[in-house]
Amino acid sequence: MFHRAFALIVLAGCVFTGCSNSPTSAKAAVKAEKDRKPAPDFSLKDANGKTVKLSDYRGKVVLLNFWATWCGPCKIEIPWFIDFEQQYKDRDFAILGISLDDDGWESVKPYIEQRKINYRIMVGNDELSQQYGGVDSLPTTFVIDREGRIASIHIGLVSKSEYQDEIVHLLETPRRGTNRTAARGILAFVRAE
Repeated sequence: MFHRAFALIVLAGCVFTGCSNSPTSAKAAVKAEKDRKPAPDFSLKDANGKTVKLSDYRGKVVLLNFWATWCGPCKIEIPWFIDFEQQYKDRDFAILGISLDDDGWESVKPYIEQRKINYRIMVGNDELSQQYGGVDSLPTTFVIDREGRIASIHIGLVSKSEYQDEIVHLLETPRRGTNRTAARGILAFVRAE
């Protein structure tokens, strides 16, 4: 009986923190702009065979999610990401999913269809994982600002509201070279017309 209870506790820990071989923390916050490092660029094929480059998303806020079809916490997050893609797609926001499934498209394509995933999915490799600091826990998610810099990193499962707060914060941050006060004045003038 003790072994069964212990196994349930371990399983619950994996579901709520992430699937990995090492203990991790799930808390993160948007870094100050001066502390953000450039996200490594990559070029991968999506499920339709089209090339996806992270650099093509410069100017957008990007949620870059490393995941796998067998990962319990990933299954919890994917519906949130589907919602975010729908909710923010017209606000210069994109989600890119990179599967680290060992059998690649064999598992991933049916999974995309079953879950009706509405954002771009690619299959990653060890080289890309190493470029992003050695992703060894899934899910691992990078929230990337409009300048292509990593604004936050989440290892394991975090709340939907935490992602949403970070996305909205970054979407509301003006692009470099944009004068926020002038933009507000123009909007006020247009609305008054």
